[in-house]
Amino acid sequence: MFDAVIFDLDGTLIDTESVAMRVGVESFVQMGLPADQAIFHSLIGKDAPTSNAILCAAYPQLDLEELNRLWRGGFEAAIATDLPLKPGARDLLDKITLPMAICTSSHRDSAHVKLDKAGIAAAFRHVVTLEDVQNAKPHPEPYLLAAALLGADPARCLVFEDSEPGAEAARAAGCTVIQVPDILPTDGRHAHHVARDLINGARLVGLI
Repeated sequence: MFDAVIFDLDGTLIDTESVAMRVGVESFVQMGLPADQAIFHSLIGKDAPTSNAILCAAYPQLDLEELNRLWRGGFEAAIATDLPLKPGARDLLDKITLPMAICTSSHRDSAHVKLDKAGIAAAFRHVVTLEDVQNAKPHPEPYLLAAALLGADPARCLVFEDSEPGAEAARAAGCTVIQVPDILPTDGRHAHHVARDLINGARLVGLI
């Protein structure tokens, strides 16, 4: 039924979104700024330039360089000691025999550091990051590139995503999308299947 499997990284395979949100709130507090939960939730699944634009629009006097310094430093310190996988991630990766790739909106260095720390880098033939595309998610380009690198027709690629921008990108690329919500719930508008966890999603489509 499928020729390849493509995974988003943050919030899908590794449990980093909650860490990023917590550190972001702490960074705002350190800067004496109100931390609006709705603003933070609007950043989920977005690439860094888009997230920066959202923050600057919401906080016109924001010292973006200082915020990024605090946020990045706090996040790196947090995952240095603990970078948990999402439930069922390692078991699922061990069961899949099809070629696999990562498709993430993270920067290249950050993505590879996280994959190495989580101990799952060897499972993937390719890693598509923000530097590899001109248009980030929700544009389909990242998933079209991942499919091309795997030598697979997007229509025969299965994608696991957690966020709305990611699911929208994969669906627009023509892939079959399993969405496993992380921090935010979903109405499944961009997904073919919504699952409670990775293993459940894989079983829904007969992958395992």
